[in-house]
Parts: sequence; C-alpha cells; structure tokens
Amino acid sequence: MTDSTEDRSSPDAPAAVPDATAVAPAPMQQARTPLGRRQSVLPVLEKLAELYPQLFGAEFLPLKLGIFQELLAKHPDHLERSSLKAALGIHTRSTAYLQCVAAGRSRHDLQGAPVEAVAPEHVYLALLELFRRRQSRSGQDLRPRLRKQILAAFESSGLSRQDYQARVHGNDEDANALLAEAFAEHNQERARQEALRRAFEASGKTVIEFAAMYGLDARDVNRALGREAIERSETGPRSGPPTEQN
Repeated sequence: MTDSTEDRSSPDAPAAVPDATAVAPAPMQQARTPLGRRQSVLPVLEKLAELYPQLFGAEFLPLKLGIFQELLAKHPDHLERSSLKAALGIHTRSTAYLQCVAAGRSRHDLQGAPVEAVAPEHVYLALLELFRRRQSRSGQDLRPRLRKQILAAFESSGLSRQDYQARVHGNDEDANALLAEAFAEHNQERARQEALRRAFEASGKTVIEFAAMYGLDARDVNRALGREAIERSETGPRSGPPTEQN
C-alpha cells in the first residue's frame, strides 16, 4: 500500500466514531490528527490494505456499520482496539473515503460485497466536508457546484423534501444556508420546467420544432420535458386535443 498519510489525515477532517462509519458529525469542525498518531497507526492501515485490498487498497469503499467490531473479532492477533480505532478514524477522514461516500456508493462488508445504502445524511455531510476542503484551496466560489451536488443527492435519496431536510438539517448555520439555497434553486428549476412543459403542450409542435422556435437545444428540451416528450418528438407533430364522440 502506498503512503497516503497526507491524504488520510487532512487537518480539517471530521471526527470518526468507533465503528468508523459516521462521516462528519460536526460540520465546519477543525479536528487535527497529531503527526505522531498518524505515524503510529500507519502499520495498521498497511495491514488492513493487505488483508482487505478491496476495501483499503488503491480504491476505497464505504464500510458497513459495525465493521470495527468485526475486524477486532476476526483478527485478534493482528489488530488492537485502540490502534484499530485510530486507524479507521484516519481512514474515514481521508478525502478518498469521503469521495466514495459522497458519490452515494453502497456500504460494503469485509468480503467487498455491498450490503446497505449509505444514509442520506452521511452523503450530505461528506459533500459538505469535501466542499470545505476544496474551497479552502480554490480561488473560485464552489458553492454553485455544491448546491447541484446536494440536489443530486436529494433526488437519489428517494426522500421527500421535508424528510430529507429533517435528516440533514443541523446546527451549522452556514451549512443550513447552503441547503436552503440548493432547494431554492430546485424550486426555480421546477418552475422553469413547468413553464416549458405548458408552452410545449400549447404549441402543438414536436420537440425539434419547439426547440427551433424558441432558439433552444432540443436535448435540453427533452431533458426538461422527460421521456414522454422524447417519444412525442419521434412520432411527429401533436394533434389537437381529442374531441368527444357521441
């Protein structure tokens, strides 16, 4: 396993928990991992990569809940409680690990098999932490990108807006403001798509004709209208509304 100590121990990394599956319990927190501690657990990280390269090797996967206890029980001669806890804490604070969580990948067991979905709040917190790390090094405002990522995570969660907000809303006012901005953009986009749909329905045109009429890209119109509109564009102009027959 290559030495990735710097990546695994970012100075603004969030705190971990014993089972190493929570992502960032306190947004905006600046928890530092002492250099001596990082160096002391490096052999444990190397051992984990040797035993489970599919989880701790060149690429990371989100870990299943309770994997800390499983590792202790399975390898009592190689892994000690305190050093394993510290190693998993550093591992789950790494940028690479947070990226796979933010991507919404499933949690995996020791065999590398997907076993459960990552909780929406963990995906959200990983996105926030990655945003903070990138924003601190960037001369650009990365908030628009984060808002799009939050909306994509929300749509992937399958939750209602109310339920999603209840699960991810916290005490960090900056994070809450970003969440509110993301949903404000969501509402604006929904309103735009609805206006586009109504205009298309009233036009009697195919998608291609409608796009040309308003100077739009037909692909953007198709995405806004959905599959039904795509099918209509393939069948020619729409006929008028059906008339009642006696």
